[in-house]
Amino acid sequence: MNLAELVDPTHAQGDVKLFRVKDELRAALAPARRDGATIGLVPTMGCLHEGHLSLLRAARAESDVVVMSLFVNPAQFGPGEDLDRYPRDEERDLRLAAEAGVDIVYAPPVEAVYPDGFATHVEVDGELTGVLDGDPSRRGSGHFRGVTTVVTKLFNTVQPDVAYFGQKDAQQVAVIRRMVRDLDIPVRVEVLPTVREADGLAMSSRNAYLDPRARGQAGALSRALRAAEETARAEDLDAGLRAARAELDAADVEPEYLEARDAENLTEVAELGDRPTLIAVAAHVGGARLIDNVVIRP
Repeated sequence: MNLAELVDPTHAQGDVKLFRVKDELRAALAPARRDGATIGLVPTMGCLHEGHLSLLRAARAESDVVVMSLFVNPAQFGPGEDLDRYPRDEERDLRLAAEAGVDIVYAPPVEAVYPDGFATHVEVDGELTGVLDGDPSRRGSGHFRGVTTVVTKLFNTVQPDVAYFGQKDAQQVAVIRRMVRDLDIPVRVEVLPTVREADGLAMSSRNAYLDPRARGQAGALSRALRAAEETARAEDLDAGLRAARAELDAADVEPEYLEARDAENLTEVAELGDRPTLIAVAAHVGGARLIDNVVIRP
């Protein structure tokens, strides 16, 4: 079953329906929901790359109806961040979404998501949002408040059975999982592996900011994480972090943070144990702020 058969018999396979109004989107999804179709959601801010496409293909393989959101969320950008220059190319994104088998793209305008008088936010407190990117000296917990608010709105609008995210955004995933658990939101959160360039650089829309010199430096993040994992397994976690720092120093990359934390609750860890350990790194390279991580499993 697919949305074309349920909503519009003339809808050609491979086409994608674009909605900007939530009520129209809900009306389009209603027949599929009544018929028991499985709805998969892939939230994106556009400028699609292979990482996004891997999520879309997974959703296509597992869901009857695939919805992709396309919305650059101003609420998760802080003052002085790159909201205005964040790369946007809707025409290209729609073409790639169609090629990946997406049925619906939901691309609302900002004023529809945050109308005049908007005053409600969803916020996850505690260790999950106050460390790493959420540290007050970095992006701050307000970044995650913007993420959880818009994701909650997307979940309410689309009402998916499953939502797909990438491991590159490990902290975001941990926060969303906690939100879903705490608020009893009936959606399964699926996390897929980080997709990388040939040299290991994690794919990101912000990679477009990198000039050739910065692009060469950026590969040090993934090399640092590989060194951290290999050395931590062979010796200990402190040695792994030192090995990672050496890789970054060699490339003249100063990390904003390089930390080891519990992969689920983000508390600090001093040694590998019987729970997965997240080693996360962030750094400004050229004109881009890049993040990456590796999870060391017991």
